[in-house]
Amino acid sequence: MAVPAVMPTYARADVAFERGEGAYLYDRDGGRFLDFAAGIAVNVLGHCHPHLVEILRAQAGKLWHTSNLYRIPEQERLAERLVANSFADTVFFANSGAEAVECGLKMVRRHFDEAGEPGRYRVICCEGAFHGRTLAAIAAGGQEKHLAGFDPVVEGFDQVAFGNLDETRAAITPETAAILVEPVQGEGGIKPASAEYLKGLRQTADEFGLLLFFDEVQCGMGRTGKLFAHEWAGVAPDVMALAKGLGGGFPIGACLATGKAAAALTTGSHGSTFGGNPLAMSVANGVLDVILSDGFLGRVNAVARYLRRRLEALVKAQPKVLLEVRGAGLMVGIVCVVDNRGLVARLLDEGLLSVAAGGNVVRLMPPLIIEERHVDEALEILDRCCRQLAAEAAEKTG
Repeated sequence: MAVPAVMPTYARADVAFERGEGAYLYDRDGGRFLDFAAGIAVNVLGHCHPHLVEILRAQAGKLWHTSNLYRIPEQERLAERLVANSFADTVFFANSGAEAVECGLKMVRRHFDEAGEPGRYRVICCEGAFHGRTLAAIAAGGQEKHLAGFDPVVEGFDQVAFGNLDETRAAITPETAAILVEPVQGEGGIKPASAEYLKGLRQTADEFGLLLFFDEVQCGMGRTGKLFAHEWAGVAPDVMALAKGLGGGFPIGACLATGKAAAALTTGSHGSTFGGNPLAMSVANGVLDVILSDGFLGRVNAVARYLRRRLEALVKAQPKVLLEVRGAGLMVGIVCVVDNRGLVARLLDEGLLSVAAGGNVVRLMPPLIIEERHVDEALEILDRCCRQLAAEAAEKTG
């Protein structure tokens, strides 16, 4: 059986992009696409942001890689800035969200092993979660579509309903070490956790002596209008995974933790050859330059409110196609009446990029630099596609 040179693990759309600028991508034929996917919430500053381009070019001309056998000044600087702007005391750098989650899971186990409680290793996770594609990460997510064919499932994870604090508390046993949750579920259908739920998780973790682990790989880095999504609830975790937007398009992952949680990860207990390399660290520092600048997150919140209002009006006008809008900031999900993947494909044909999610949801995760004019353009395309689908449905039933 012939196998393509690129392993066929993706159902790719038949479009190849040649260049990007701001909120737009351009294909080889010169077609322009408004990017409300942002590389699955990665390109937070859009494409070819001048500040990031300048930083990457400068660093590429000096030094690419040394490994973590030596000090990396830009890594130290990025860690210090993340610590200064978060709950954390320390940071481990990796290359992806899955690796950041893996680091956190290893930290949890090592923490209790060093505390003389090696029997405490289980992690309570949520149904509908997505934490990456490694064996441990798919076990934590617990979704059958990701687990199929990869038996035996990595042991140590217990799934409970997302948002159900009573069920979470009931799942705690003497073997429980941590609770792992996305403050906003992404792949699971853009489901924001309530502030009461996150506060309840913090109280529960403290009551039972557990570590609270937030996965902000998708919802972090300004996506919800604050640097980290959990800040809206006024709570802090013990461990947090970051990636995606942190590099603005350059591969990077980071696991942030309190000193208490991370104390057990000593020399030789964890590592990465590429993690924290000078190129990634320089670009991530550039991303922080922009996101932490005065007024940036305020503008994100303003355009997010405008997008929400426009989408809610569209849902009201197209009840045979769309059902509901939900999400936080510029992490928005449209619950569909029609097939969500069909709508994603229709939007692509009309020049708007979006992403399908669980629960028959279309994800809109535009770059954080969009303006109201981009929202207007996106809504014009959405409205046109909804009208087409409604007319087609009427023809079939009429």
